[in-house]
Amino acid sequence: MIKMRTRSSQREAATSFPEVLVAVLLLAIFCTSIFELNGVCLRYIDATKESVAALESVHDRAEVLRNLAFTDLTNATYVQTLLATAANGSDFCKKATEVIKMSAYPTANGVTQFTRTSAGTVTNNSTATELGSTLVKVDVSTSWNLALGGRARSEETSTIISNGSKK
Repeated sequence: MIKMRTRSSQREAATSFPEVLVAVLLLAIFCTSIFELNGVCLRYIDATKESVAALESVHDRAEVLRNLAFTDLTNATYVQTLLATAANGSDFCKKATEVIKMSAYPTANGVTQFTRTSAGTVTNNSTATELGSTLVKVDVSTSWNLALGGRARSEETSTIISNGSKK
């Protein structure tokens, strides 16, 4: 006697529609999370690039001022003309505000301050009575609004420049 198998005796394994929907939903949540994480990382990279560009901008401006002849450094008109150009050619300098403060060192007799806006206009905010003839303290700062969150940020450096001979 031959035994015939019927369909009811065999178990068929198949994926049901609700299981497929749950799997697709989990995959969609995972992919969305990865894309959002990628976006956050890219915004942090942009913020880091801005901070590095600000440091370079402050450094470049301080080096230009440091390499001036002392008589040019203490001449407000000469420094204001020098500030008409950006510290460097980066795109960052087009959106940052730069402030230069100079005073006699160690005892200040007023402060000479210039502000260079992102539009490129230079304003002489104040002029010191005298910057002295031996040492000048120079503060260079750059401020901007951060791409990540729009917060105000700034970088600053100070240096003391001596009226000495260049080698």
